Amino acid sequence: MLNRRILRIKAMQAIYAYVQAEGSDYQLALDLIADRFAPDLMAIVAQDRKKLEGQKQIASLLFKEWYQTRKFDTEEKDREILDAAQAAVNFYQNSLKKDLKFFGNQMVAAAEEIYDRYLLTLLVAQELAHQIEGEEQKAATRFTERKDVNLRKLLDNKALQKLLTNKFLEQRVIRRNLSWAGDMEVIQNIYRHNLKKDEAVLEYLELQDPTYEQDHELLKHIFKNVIFKDENLQALFEEKDLNWVENKSVVKNLVNKSIKMLEEDTDEHLALLDLSPSWDDDKAFFEELYFETLKEDEKYEAMISESVQNWDVERVAQLDKIILKMALCEMHIFRSIPVKVTINEYIDISKVYSTPKSKQFVNGVLDKLSQDLIKSGEIRKSGRGLLDNK
Repeated sequence: MLNRRILRIKAMQAIYAYVQAEGSDYQLALDLIADRFAPDLMAIVAQDRKKLEGQKQIASLLFKEWYQTRKFDTEEKDREILDAAQAAVNFYQNSLKKDLKFFGNQMVAAAEEIYDRYLLTLLVAQELAHQIEGEEQKAATRFTERKDVNLRKLLDNKALQKLLTNKFLEQRVIRRNLSWAGDMEVIQNIYRHNLKKDEAVLEYLELQDPTYEQDHELLKHIFKNVIFKDENLQALFEEKDLNWVENKSVVKNLVNKSIKMLEEDTDEHLALLDLSPSWDDDKAFFEELYFETLKEDEKYEAMISESVQNWDVERVAQLDKIILKMALCEMHIFRSIPVKVTINEYIDISKVYSTPKSKQFVNGVLDKLSQDLIKSGEIRKSGRGLLDNK
């Protein structure tokens, strides 16, 4: 299942993408000014190129000053220059609004698509069963003796049948409109080159009357060693999910837990796993974390700058600053999350996603800032197991 750490990582990745887009938007705004004063090569009357270059430089300078101060130089009188600078500002602001919404939506979609990969992986078993059924129908019309491996016995696997008839899975798949249509080549490859040649499967076919435990163990084996180890399937998921390397472990955990739940006494109404125990709450958590961190960016930037007085804040790794800002945001707005939990979570994230020295840096900055904020009363924690600061 998705946990809060994974959601923090997703939010961090979205914020990082937004920051990168912000830099691109800034450069595109300057390019807009450059285009505005670019000489018209098709003009009949010769243009004053020196004047155009001067206007471009002044308009660019006005935009850069606005970027730093959010104010315009009111002494500039040239209407063309002012219009060009204002157009660049409008373009930049509109682009940021679009990017903020886009990466926020993409972040949620990326989390929900993890669940789709989980459901699709479970559906592989259904498609493999269809492959067996298809071969059985073809074999019934032949007059020659069948020479390849006959997997018909797998259709009698009681654990597999529990998965194939599970109503929860059926409803989730319909609701999210999922299928393997268009990618059947991957399924056929698993069937022909993996399932038919797997030693554990071949040994199972020799059993006269397998127990439910043996059926269950084979189903676990098929997912673990046949489906998850198929290179073509993994390549397909990597193609559709840029973060598949890290998301794979979540999907694998969801699948493994679901298969374990298929005990002998369960029926078709067994509820398998959802994306998280409370997805609405978790979704609200990491959407708020994303939007509020970016909304209060200047505030958190100033706090970080003050706390690293002996270190130029511009030299702090970009990802470290994002991690610090997210931690500060979480301390401020999520009153039920203990400060120590927040600090430990972001230290662990920095170990994996930032520089080798980030752990100590993030720990030191957050420890100092949290103590100062608690003393000032700016951070107050309350809730189950917590006490308000006195």
